[in-house]
Amino acid sequence: MLVVDNLSSRYGRIEVLHGLSLEVKEGEIVTLVGSNGAGKTTLLRAISGVQPVSGGSVRFLDEPLDRLAPHRRVARGIVQVPEGRQVFSPLSIEDNLRLGAWSRKDHDIAADLAGVYETFPVLAEKRHLPAGSLSGGQQQMLAMGRALMARPKLILLDEPSMGLAPILVDQIFTIIGSLKQRGITVLLVEQNAYAALAIADRGYVIETGRISLSGTGRDLLNDARVRSAYLGL
Repeated sequence: MLVVDNLSSRYGRIEVLHGLSLEVKEGEIVTLVGSNGAGKTTLLRAISGVQPVSGGSVRFLDEPLDRLAPHRRVARGIVQVPEGRQVFSPLSIEDNLRLGAWSRKDHDIAADLAGVYETFPVLAEKRHLPAGSLSGGQQQMLAMGRALMARPKLILLDEPSMGLAPILVDQIFTIIGSLKQRGITVLLVEQNAYAALAIADRGYVIETGRISLSGTGRDLLNDARVRSAYLGL
């Protein structure tokens, strides 16, 4: 579904991604593990089109994305849930969700909104309240619900468990697992390496802008280097 080939990206003169390559197959959950500053968020931003690339290519469903603006990529089916949630705090929860469907031209938005409320009942209960009144965990649910309103084929999830209590982390990972059952492919960036690799079909380890290891989620969980560097074992 997604092929990243020899991708480079820089901030000014500083190159952050150095010829990085990976692939995501349809229906997979693929986890990207790495330390802070390794280039994980930069990669997701490059895939979604908000971060310029200086070399290499990104293909989605065998179509080159290099010249597509971010909103065109959303229309193709790539949606990012950004680090830190990035909800529109003054707007109501329901307006935030409807903004997720802004590029759609069909008439099924109301049905999809009902589906999001079924997945996240707390959002239904508070749908008329400002998004800024929600807790961190509820805002993460809102950000994920907003992404679902775009009817994505591929969701890019950036640190969905950041700052959440353990019980909420479990909820979020259960929801991520359910996305696969709904036919949505997931590329997941997550500091909680153990939880992320436990639900992943495959994973990649990124170090200083390069892929250093790859394998199934189970293989990486059992890899001595990953256990030492990212699992604290």
